[in-house]
Amino acid sequence: MSARQQGLVDNVLPGIDLPAAGEIDAAQLLPGMGSHVLEIGFGGGEHLAGQAERHPQTGYIGIEPFLNGVAKALTYREELGLENLCLHRGDARDVLPRFKAESLDRIFLLFPDPWHKKRHAKRRFVQPSTRDDFARILKPGGKLRIATDVKSYADHCMIEFEQDERFIWQASVADDWRVPPPDHIQTRYESKNLGDCAPVFMDWVRA
Repeated sequence: MSARQQGLVDNVLPGIDLPAAGEIDAAQLLPGMGSHVLEIGFGGGEHLAGQAERHPQTGYIGIEPFLNGVAKALTYREELGLENLCLHRGDARDVLPRFKAESLDRIFLLFPDPWHKKRHAKRRFVQPSTRDDFARILKPGGKLRIATDVKSYADHCMIEFEQDERFIWQASVADDWRVPPPDHIQTRYESKNLGDCAPVFMDWVRA
């Protein structure tokens, strides 16, 4: 990290971080916003910051385990003046259970680690437990988007969600998942085409 980024981590992050304990209420964390959105594993923060810039009346919360990614997102926040953005360094699986029920309008999980090997599949972020967390913390009508460029992960997600009546699949034709949605912001990771298929965009709505 640069000295500037280290300064942001030391001096800015503590003031916009999630509470260390207790319930997390997005409306209290980012008051006065019309809606509240969570992005899990935001990487370098391009998508998160881009969304926050486009929608200044929406509160955004980003959770990312890697410090360099958090530092980059802090830089975007400073440069773009994103007062509607809070950040947390950590594993979202440890944080999701603390979110207040029906407190989020949208969740993004974009290009998570696919854990290719079958014996590592249990490490994938999408599991029955996280699906239950999504269902609990999304408002009725709230949206969930998962994107991946790994076919086995896309298949894994579909298996997890297709039988869950709490989530309504939004695609009606193939282009609905093959073509990037109009509101999507491409990241540097996505542009590298490191997966084994073209990006798949899976959108659900909480029933």
